Amino acid sequence: MAATRAILSIDAGTTGTRAAWVGEDGVVRDVCYRRLTLSAGSWGVIEQDAASILTHTIDAARAAIAAARQAGVEIEALALSTQRATAVLWDDRTGEPLAPAVSWQDTRFAQRLNTFAEEWDSRLRASVGRGVGIRSPFLWAADLLARDAAVAQVHAMGALRLGTIETWLLNRLSLDGTHVATASMAAATGGYRLAEHAYETNWIEALGCPLDILPALREDVSHLATTSPVVLGISVPILAALGDQLAGGVGLGAIRRGQVLCVHGTGSFVDVLVGSEPPAAPTGPVTSIVTARRDGVSSFALESFTANTGSALEWLCRGIGLFDAPADISRIAQQAAGPSDSWFVPSLTGLRTPEDADARGSFTGLSLGTTREDLARAVLEGIAHSVATTVEQTAAAARTDVDQVIVGGGLSASDLFLQLQADTTGIPILRPPGAKAASLRGAAFLAGSGLLWEDLEAAVATIPAADVFAPSTPPVERAARRRRWNHVIEAELMLANSRRTMREEQQ
Repeated sequence: MAATRAILSIDAGTTGTRAAWVGEDGVVRDVCYRRLTLSAGSWGVIEQDAASILTHTIDAARAAIAAARQAGVEIEALALSTQRATAVLWDDRTGEPLAPAVSWQDTRFAQRLNTFAEEWDSRLRASVGRGVGIRSPFLWAADLLARDAAVAQVHAMGALRLGTIETWLLNRLSLDGTHVATASMAAATGGYRLAEHAYETNWIEALGCPLDILPALREDVSHLATTSPVVLGISVPILAALGDQLAGGVGLGAIRRGQVLCVHGTGSFVDVLVGSEPPAAPTGPVTSIVTARRDGVSSFALESFTANTGSALEWLCRGIGLFDAPADISRIAQQAAGPSDSWFVPSLTGLRTPEDADARGSFTGLSLGTTREDLARAVLEGIAHSVATTVEQTAAAARTDVDQVIVGGGLSASDLFLQLQADTTGIPILRPPGAKAASLRGAAFLAGSGLLWEDLEAAVATIPAADVFAPSTPPVERAARRRRWNHVIEAELMLANSRRTMREEQQ
């Protein structure tokens, strides 16, 4: 029987926004989905329409609210999870965005940020948990202010606002137009001091971004605002807002130190939970993050990610029409005879490990004997190898042995992919039921702890037992395939270097 009290949960991801209601039994019901689009330009420019994100989110939320009402369910609070590090700049007087939102996948500022690396990398790793990186919403905002007279005029009038997607949605969904950022989301910008719950103001100012356009910092789990009945049709407290992968981890039951999770969305994020003490400064592409902050205490993890996994499948289907739909790729791949000499590198917006913004995606090892089934399997195996590298590097940074990985998100619906993930890592993969809706469930668990459930542990206890995918490939064969994969990556790195050389010669 359906619960009579529930949390309205919204998950505004990169390629789609969803809303649903989650009752006391922990089940996600009446998921309403609206597809979002990305705009890709040259040399790493990737943008989204912030106004479209808002309208689609409102539409999905209203549909979920209507479904709850029809079921006789009373919404007690709202929980929000969103894509991280995608930034919006808007005019507070009109509520209108002043430019397309810059995506977390955008790498247009990689070369400019690299000029700061010698002076800032070690300082930033110690304070914000990552180096200068290849993207920055602060540099993006500073760039717009410098070259766009309209943006500069709005700033001069004191109405310019900057924020990540949760800041943008909280502002537009709330009764009082609040301008706040939560800890987990601020940490994703590279300008948040992990141990102090404060901005790294020296770095932000060094990038040329004025501090007066930044949102106030708040905890992820707290009374953030009250929804506007004009916008959503209900007036309830917003009690949680955090990153979608992080909410997904909670929704998969990963809430304790030492657990490892992998959430497959537009990209695939791997997090090793390390507890309430900020970890030592990481190296390479591994970063330190806040998974959530509540009651004055932050929970931390070491994280790395593969940028193009779900988005690579979308591109193969809707971008170039190689397959009809992402789910078809798994179905077709099952018909392949087995591993082949065909390889797919999913680095469509640059390579994360090793980090190279000029790397690009590729199919290689093709011949007249290559079949469509071989290509489909190569796609899944290429993503599995990329994620395996992410698991290896994140576990090494955390100085921990991984004996299982908890997974969720869109790609986790594919049994074949999870078996490939187990075979490439040599580690058992656990998929809790309802993993595809884990972000919705996890955000609701956080907002509803102490309201629908006694505490977070009681909420997580509602998750049924997981499916287990054990490695089936012999270790010698696994090692050989991993070596071949590394050779493919080395070839792509050589091509990336060639692209840089050609660009420099043309300048």
